[in-house]
Amino acid sequence: MKVIFAGFSKCGTKTIAQALRNLGYNVYDFMENYEFLGDKWMKIFQEGGTKEDFYEMYKDVDAVTDMPCFYFWKQILEAFPDAKIVFAQRGSEDEWWRSFQGQMDAGDNLFMQLMRWLSPTSAKMHKFGYVMFRTVFGFNYDYGLIRKSKVNEMLCRHTYNSHNAYVLNSAPKDQLLFLDFKEGWAPLCKFLDVPIPDKPFPHRNKKGSINQELLDTHPLFKRIQIETVASGSLVVCFTAYTVYKYFTWPSDSPSIYSYLTASAGEGITKLGLFE
Repeated sequence: MKVIFAGFSKCGTKTIAQALRNLGYNVYDFMENYEFLGDKWMKIFQEGGTKEDFYEMYKDVDAVTDMPCFYFWKQILEAFPDAKIVFAQRGSEDEWWRSFQGQMDAGDNLFMQLMRWLSPTSAKMHKFGYVMFRTVFGFNYDYGLIRKSKVNEMLCRHTYNSHNAYVLNSAPKDQLLFLDFKEGWAPLCKFLDVPIPDKPFPHRNKKGSINQELLDTHPLFKRIQIETVASGSLVVCFTAYTVYKYFTWPSDSPSIYSYLTASAGEGITKLGLFE
């Protein structure tokens, strides 16, 4: 572990992740933490962890960014005391909140919410995010399906300010870089003692675009979309079949409810579900 980005979410986490990758670092951003360390993080969220836990998790990783790592920057530093800390924050609390709220809104649409219900892979990832969110912010994120999801703005702002103050007051000054992304490569490369690359400094996740980017390119999200379409198709077919049977069911036959219940039970038995 060489670099810990301790800046809060929506403070350039995707930008710094790309910058560090351009510099040759093996970076664990949110998706890597979920995919490769999700079970270990769930244990930490629910039971706590030790310095040894964090060492084993990140001994072969160069840098970490975004949730949940920024929140546990000190614990990671204790496991890797020579690591350097990079920190950034928004120009104001209000600016951060607008950006954070925009990111939440970008994922708060009907299709994204349907994926949570129709894709087992998405349901598992949402459970991880739900527990992580509660750990970081101290409240349960109220997901909505048709209605807009609810977020406790007061606690979000409080957590953001408390975290920033904690980093600036507690991080070792000789290991900390307060980064201004407008300054480009120079301060970051000087701090890390690496040459400046011959490419523009990146700018990622503009206006919450990371959600669409993941849907378009990430294998896990492609799997989620396939599961969602498959499950949704089954739901539509079953609904259409039920409606058809309802309007064509003979009046002197047993109730359609009994028929559908028996048919569903027979299907479950043949598939071996819930055994």
